[in-house]
Amino acid sequence: MSDIPIEDGSSTHVAGNPSHGHSLARALRAHRTISAGNRTLLRAIEEAELLHDMCMVAVEEGGYARAGVTYAGNGPDRPLHWMVWMGCEHGKAVEIDVDELNYSGYTWADTPLGQDATAIAIRTGKAFTRRNVLTGPVFRDPAYDTLRKRAEQGNYLSLTAFPLACDGEVIGALFMAAADSDAFDEQEIGLLSELAADLAFGIHTLRMRREHDKAQETIRRLTLFDPATGLPNRAGLLLALREQIAAASQSQGQLAVLYLGVEKFDEIGNALGQEVCDCLMRGLAARIASYLPHGTPVATPGEGEFAIILHDADLERALEYARAVLAVLAAPVEAVSALIAPQVAAGISLYPEHATGPESLARRASAAMHMAQRTSIGVAVYRAGHDEEVANRLVMMGRLRSAIERGEFEFYCQPKVDIRTCKPCGAEALIRWRDPVHGLVGPATFIPLAEQSGLITSISGWMIETAFCQVHAWSQAGFASSLSVNLSAHDIQDPALIGRIRQFAATWAVPDKAIQFELTESALMDDPETAIRSMARLNDMGFQIWLDDFGTGYSSLSYLQRFPIHAIKIDQSFVRAMIVDSGSNAIVHATIDLGHHLGLHVVAEGVEDRAVWTRLAEYGCDIAQGFFVAQPMPVAHFRDWNADWHSREPGWIQS
Repeated sequence: MSDIPIEDGSSTHVAGNPSHGHSLARALRAHRTISAGNRTLLRAIEEAELLHDMCMVAVEEGGYARAGVTYAGNGPDRPLHWMVWMGCEHGKAVEIDVDELNYSGYTWADTPLGQDATAIAIRTGKAFTRRNVLTGPVFRDPAYDTLRKRAEQGNYLSLTAFPLACDGEVIGALFMAAADSDAFDEQEIGLLSELAADLAFGIHTLRMRREHDKAQETIRRLTLFDPATGLPNRAGLLLALREQIAAASQSQGQLAVLYLGVEKFDEIGNALGQEVCDCLMRGLAARIASYLPHGTPVATPGEGEFAIILHDADLERALEYARAVLAVLAAPVEAVSALIAPQVAAGISLYPEHATGPESLARRASAAMHMAQRTSIGVAVYRAGHDEEVANRLVMMGRLRSAIERGEFEFYCQPKVDIRTCKPCGAEALIRWRDPVHGLVGPATFIPLAEQSGLITSISGWMIETAFCQVHAWSQAGFASSLSVNLSAHDIQDPALIGRIRQFAATWAVPDKAIQFELTESALMDDPETAIRSMARLNDMGFQIWLDDFGTGYSSLSYLQRFPIHAIKIDQSFVRAMIVDSGSNAIVHATIDLGHHLGLHVVAEGVEDRAVWTRLAEYGCDIAQGFFVAQPMPVAHFRDWNADWHSREPGWIQS
């Protein structure tokens, strides 16, 4: 036997006096309540619904006279907040109003008004039982008239309360009452304690789910919408374009993308400040919305830019809209204390004439807008058939194919540093092309050509094998460091990828976790199921997966949960701007919190100065990569850089 806090005029030892039959009946009603409560937990979607339904099954299924839940309020008075109180009429649960209880001044503090069973359970963190409540010392106190009247109306003589603990903190109590004066023996209390624990778990789960939903919505808003205008940003524009193109393709219709750019927008910002620029953009956005038909998609893809998607529009209709919108935007805008007469140019691209993909359609509308700005013609239409550009691309592809055969690629890397310890923690593997004609060519130039020409598989294979070989060489020389290697969408969908990596791993026998693989969000979403299978096999082989350029694509919590991801890398466009742009700063801060909440490491790319490093350290970011740490370098220089970094005076990075 054990001592259970119980009051029957005084605290006493439970000796199991009730008959075996009564004890069995009470155990059965507790079992019925637990069983029904578990079903309720599985169905619960909202917290208030869970509390209501749990108390309802206690009354209807368990046969208890009353059931309720109160939460422990904060503040000096420590009030009790009754959430639900359930009674019974003709065998059916009836909810009883709790306003009177909540205005009676009851508290969970150890004061005269804090001696209710629920208050004691909250305060002590233990179950508390009170019998013969109508004749006990507490209910004889006039301050407890409200509770005594409820006991008289409910015809119950015994009650018990159980603490509800969420994440180690008691947040409230579950209250239950019975008509029999000697109810709630040790066995029944033990069973009902399980019910209270299940309810607390359900509350905690729903709250965590709500926080996840809020975090996902915050990330969605920050990554898909422009904070100044509230309109979709470039990522949001591409998402809308993808949907519109799919609909147009199905109906064999047309689309027009109208790009608008405010000329000398940077000069306005430099002269008058960001607040004026934001106000100007909001004013222009309001004018555009007032002119266009309701529901026309409008976005802010860049600073001083708007994009409009015109459904079922040919060139003639797009030109009409462009000229009309430019006329609407021509009048001066009052922005804070300045009156600005914006000069706006427009560019047009058409689906399917100019492009069939969202990025290319947007890019070509933007190119036409820049042409209109350069020529001062107001409106320009993208012109296809740039023969010289196409010819140059073909020549470059031919040279790229020869580069693979002649070994013109060079292996570079960019170091990464642990922000907390200020110690190097590996590097990202990079590639450069030493072209005999054009010199050193960056990947932004030749990787798209490699993907278009089908050469990306050979280049990726060279990168992966060289990374394994390099890490092995370092290990043999007693130098421990890791390399992260980028995989493209084509790589992750290549059925031979896993076999090649397994072969490289067997050949070079690199240390555990010395190779990581980086993938972008778009690479994952091109074919999610294939990506999941490939990533799972890499994970099973002991390789970590890092999500690159986080925040520029879908930024969905769903794939962070589905895919075996170990770290996320915040895109450098947000990191570079976080000191001067509140929206970028909010995205970086929210992403760090989100990553840590999901148990992921967070890497910041584009760390170019001490101010950004310091801000990232304040936010608890794990790893920094960027020019402030080191510029990309030939991999042969990495060990010298590492030694130089370690030789610096302690604390130099904060000075």
